[in-house]
Amino acid sequence: MQTRSLSGKTALVTGSTSGIGLGIARSLAAAGANIIFNGFGEAAEIHSICAAAAQYFEVKTSYHGADMSKPEQIAAMMNAAKEEFGGVDILVNNAGIQHVAAIEDFPVEKWDAIIAINLSSAFHTSRLALPFMREKNWGRIINLASVHGLVASAHKSAYVAAKHGLIGLTKTTALETASTGITCNAICPGFVLTPLVQKQVDARAEKEGISMEEAKKALLSEKQPSGEFVTPEQLGELAVFFCSPAANQIRGVAWNMDGGWVAQ
Repeated sequence: MQTRSLSGKTALVTGSTSGIGLGIARSLAAAGANIIFNGFGEAAEIHSICAAAAQYFEVKTSYHGADMSKPEQIAAMMNAAKEEFGGVDILVNNAGIQHVAAIEDFPVEKWDAIIAINLSSAFHTSRLALPFMREKNWGRIINLASVHGLVASAHKSAYVAAKHGLIGLTKTTALETASTGITCNAICPGFVLTPLVQKQVDARAEKEGISMEEAKKALLSEKQPSGEFVTPEQLGELAVFFCSPAANQIRGVAWNMDGGWVAQ
């Protein structure tokens, strides 16, 4: 187990019942942080995730099922965090959804949902977390953007717009907290084999009549020169680094972990 440098801190990770968010939550717990999980899933499975993290990492855990598209539910989650833990020291805005379609065919309700969950939710959690962080003069806000916050891909207009916006929010938050002990940064992953990306792999395999492994290689070859997926664990370790004293002067960055995607 790594050095428990975050003992006594509380981290809220949105969208943390699977994929990237779960990987980051576990890395923060390994460093000693108490974890507030959030996300969708079966009640029994979520209970198991929370219990396993609490037992294995010897931290406190809780869960709040706030729908991240609804500001009033976000406010309720932040209030619950304050009541149970005193406040949120580390905020990881990870919740996200995706829809792929040409702009002229893009369903308006899908656009609204993606902007709400992928971008607006980070504004709502941040505005509610910052007063507590300012009181303590310490805090970390980590926004999970994407390489699509730096470059675009066709048929992902809402996702690309939201992730570009999230990087803008990151920079503004960093500037507004620049003279404090609070930092705000964005992590921009390339392809990570999450349930979201697995759907793209499945669709490609079915459409082209190829195996799952062939579909994975084809997907990676288009964008990610390393030919390998980024892992949630790697992203979690980067999040832990952002919480360390070594990262005190890393402010407002969009740090891509993408196997060389945006280097091209």
